[in-house]
Amino acid sequence: MLIESDKDPDSAIYDHTVLAGDHWMQEIRAGQTFRIVDLEGNQAADTLFYDAHDTDNRYSACDTIRAQRNLYLTTGTALMSTAGDVLLTIVADTCGRHDTVGGACSRESNTMRYALEKESMHACRDSFINGVTGWGHGMGKEDITCNINFFMNVPVTPEGKLTFEDGLSAPGRYVEMRAERDVIALMSNCPQLNNPCNAYNPTPVRVLIWD
Repeated sequence: MLIESDKDPDSAIYDHTVLAGDHWMQEIRAGQTFRIVDLEGNQAADTLFYDAHDTDNRYSACDTIRAQRNLYLTTGTALMSTAGDVLLTIVADTCGRHDTVGGACSRESNTMRYALEKESMHACRDSFINGVTGWGHGMGKEDITCNINFFMNVPVTPEGKLTFEDGLSAPGRYVEMRAERDVIALMSNCPQLNNPCNAYNPTPVRVLIWD
């Protein structure tokens, strides 16, 4: 559901641009509002969320899908954790649909989907690994689970197959979430050069936080 926010970017306490291919990791406190802006359109922002006080309690795709009875995320969606807690709620969305089943690209999946010579290309899983190992606090590769692909369009066919289609987003569209508890956000701003959904041109996204 398309709902615009009344938040003014000039009043944000945090404002950062994440370049294509970079990772970003930040704690967001309960009650704060967090926005991701698709600056140039159709850029996938692969994102994971963790309970800041218990990182074993993290975003769960299956629990989120079951709770809302919908594969796609938009305004009103509660992002559920593995323990059944609501981590964040989507409170505004000008894109309209976000993927929670397509997963993150990896060097291994790039070779299977595209060509063996693509193996050396940077992928979202690499960015996630850089994020969790750099964050510390005992986090490692085992903490990388099923992620959200904000701004990505991955329809499911009646036969149950996934198809990767052109995005529904456009320059300046955003998704905004309210943290329902202290969370850690980990984003990989996708470096994918092989998927036509972003016209083979990964672009930056902007992240803002309000108290």
